[in-house]
This record gives sequence, structure tokens and C-alpha cells, in this order.
Amino acid sequence: MPHEAISVFDMFKIGVGPSSSHTLGPWRAAQSFINKLENNSRLHSVISLTVLLYGSLAKTGKGHGTDIAIQLGLCGEDPETFAVEDINKRINDIALSKKISLGGIKNISFDPYTDIVFLMQESLPYHPNAVSFLVELHNNEKISETYYSIGGGFVKQEGEQNMNRSAVALPFPVNTASDLLHWCMKTGLSIHEVVLENENAWQPEKETKDRVMRIFHTMRDCIYKGCHEGGILPGGLFVKRRASALNKKLLGNKTYTGFNSWKNCIQEGGNGFKYTLDWVSCFALAVNEQNASFGRVVTAPTNGAAGVIPAVLMYYIVFGDGNSEDAIINFLLTASEIGSIFKKGATISAAMGGCQAEIGVSSAMAAGALTEAMGGTQKQSLMAAEIAMEHHLGLTCDPIAGLVQVPCIERNTMGAIKAITASQLALQSTPDFAKVSLDAVIKTMWDTAVDMNHKYKETAEGGLAINIPLGLSEC
Repeated sequence: MPHEAISVFDMFKIGVGPSSSHTLGPWRAAQSFINKLENNSRLHSVISLTVLLYGSLAKTGKGHGTDIAIQLGLCGEDPETFAVEDINKRINDIALSKKISLGGIKNISFDPYTDIVFLMQESLPYHPNAVSFLVELHNNEKISETYYSIGGGFVKQEGEQNMNRSAVALPFPVNTASDLLHWCMKTGLSIHEVVLENENAWQPEKETKDRVMRIFHTMRDCIYKGCHEGGILPGGLFVKRRASALNKKLLGNKTYTGFNSWKNCIQEGGNGFKYTLDWVSCFALAVNEQNASFGRVVTAPTNGAAGVIPAVLMYYIVFGDGNSEDAIINFLLTASEIGSIFKKGATISAAMGGCQAEIGVSSAMAAGALTEAMGGTQKQSLMAAEIAMEHHLGLTCDPIAGLVQVPCIERNTMGAIKAITASQLALQSTPDFAKVSLDAVIKTMWDTAVDMNHKYKETAEGGLAINIPLGLSEC
């Protein structure tokens, strides 16, 4: 059976909030389209451009900043490096001038209010998150290309064949949890060791470890920044940030300078249950409040679920034995492999599977990684991932006003706590007696996704999205 080769850096991508499928994906799609025009020597011939948003991208695009992301992508900016504090100015300049610089080199007339079209009632069959770019050239030639944002920042062009990364021959090909367990049992390697061996097919081991630490540093900086920024989240719901206030409450009058000093202050408070629980929630809140504010985050495996894995990893670092580069790298390698199995066997797109595909998958990833980090066997790690997902099955995605705020931010705290609980259960259990396998729960998740009503799949057309008055939620 052919295998899909997915790297840790496919699952963990540095970008900008609030959504991997509605912000990061469209941004990458716009970048890809502009790069293709330039590579085909057509960029300088463009005289007009229209962007069409379909399905979920249209219905919740405004709340997710899809139009903003696309404009920045068309300008040739990169979501991994573009200064997030400059987003508003760049977008305002485009709107006022009614001009855009394609790839930063070709200026054309462009009015985002008319040239980005939200087709609320139209959806393309391949995937609910679709965007088409229509251009006219000087010679009257017209070009139309369609891209699908399929979750977690992954983008697929219509008609494109998956020949690049999947063509890589990995020493330990994995499509299912059973495949992963097979290689672990055959070689005696832990999950993170299997992943590291596979990563060698793409780059040297040192480069892999350096890049994983860059992923961690982005997560760490996001947590720290989120724990020290107050105010109201953008978008019109008037949701108050809570991580900063909780951070101050938990630390009292303690003073510190920088992350390490702050971490030491947290550790001085002990490891009581309530205290630890509050900090795990604080870590998760911090990340997703940054995500909701167009901050720099890491898909884990998505932006909407970006707080779960960093919160559990910080729990391991602050309250466990995870304060070393090796421990951090191993944790993230294991988490990525579990996430990739979910992507191959089901989906990590809320527009396809509801929130079980985001918070559920991130919780499973964190549970499996924490279990191995705490000394659990490979079977216990997979058991923990199964437990975490089993208790997220059927979770809908119904963001109020299409914003990644309510209920999304709090759900990250729940996903993190469930991951820790699932890990503890697995560590105290014998997997050979388990009734449900990880592969079975992944299949069940996909079956549930197929059966789920479309209005509960990131459309803001059902559930909390229609039952909570705007401006009165979670204030």
C-alpha cells in the first residue's frame, strides 16, 4: 500500500493566526499562485485580479481574516516571517490606495471590497475551503486557478498530484497506528526515534533538531507574550483576554525578567493540583488569545487548536522533567507522528470533520507525546492518544461570528487537560486489555465527520454560533 510521507514540519508550521485552514492556507495559496505566475513569466503582464472564496472560506472568512491573508500572500509576504505588527498598516494601505503590489514587484488596481468575492452559497465538491484566482493579462488571456485549504495549513491545487514529499522513500513508512507499532516492535525504537530516522530522508539530523527547537521557541514565545498582554480581542465580540490576568493572580507580587526567570517563579509555587491545573489553562489561553489577535503561532496541528500541545509541553517542562532540548525535541517528534496518522486516516480540517478534527487531534497528539515522555511504552503512548480522541468524538465546530474565539479558546484548555488525564490513564493501564485501538478511533472519527451536519463544520450556521447574541458572549 502506498504511503504518504508527512514530515514533522508539515504538522508543525510557523505562521499567523487565527486559522490554519482559513488564514495560513489561503495565504500560502496566494503565494503559490503569484510564484507560479512569476515562474511562467506572466506576472508582469497581469492587468486585473479577482479572488473568489467558496464554502467555509466564504462563510467564516471575515472572522478568520481570509481576505487579509490572501492580500498579504498576493504581495509575496511570508506568514512565517512577516512582522505581525505591520498587518493592519499594509491592509489599510491597500484599501485606501486601491492598489496591490503582486509579489512586491507588479502594481495593479485592486479593491479588496469588490475584487475579493465571498460566495456564501457556493461550495466546490472536493473540499469546503476553496479559493479561485482569476487574472487577465495584457494580451486578453485569462487564467483561472483553484486551490483548496485542506486543514493545518496544507494546500492542494486543483488537478495537482501529490508527487513531491510522498515520493520520498522513508525507512519506516507509516500510514496507520498499526504500522507505527509494527516498526517500533520490530526495531525496538521508541516513537520519536522512528520519526527521527524518517526525517533523515529529508535533512540531516542536526538540521531536524535545530528546526524542531525553532518550533518550540515560537511556541514558548507565544505563551510568554500571551501571558503578558491584556485587553480585548479583535473582531467585535469584545472577548476579554484572560491569560494575563490569571498569570498575575497566580504569581502575585513576584518579579522576573524573561522566560526562564518567569518559569522559575511558577515552579516556586509548588505542584498542587489546583495550581497546576490553573497554569495549564493559562498556557493554553495565552496561545489562543495570541492566535485570535493575528499573532505568531504554530499549527499544532491547526491554529484553532494551537494551544493544546504547547500547554501540555509547558506542563512537562515546568512541572515535570522536560526542561532539556532532547526532552522537548522527542515530545514534539512523537506528537507530530500521531497527528500525521490522523491526517492520513481521517482529517485535521474542522470544515471537514468539526472540532474533533482540531482539538480532538491536538489532544491525542499531546497525550501520546506526554505518555512516552513520562516513560510509557509505545503501546501506552498510542493508548493515550486513543483515549484523548475517544472523548472528543462528535465535537462540533460552531464559532460565534466566525471568529476563532468562542468556544475555541476555552476548548484548548479542555483539550490540554484531557490530554494529561488520558496520559495518566494510559500510564496506569495495560494496553493489551484495551477494547479500542487508535486506528479504530480514527476510523470512527472519520465516520462521525462524514455523518456530521455541515452547519457544525466551521460554517457559523449552527450551535453556539446562532444561539449566543453577538457582543454578549464570554466577556
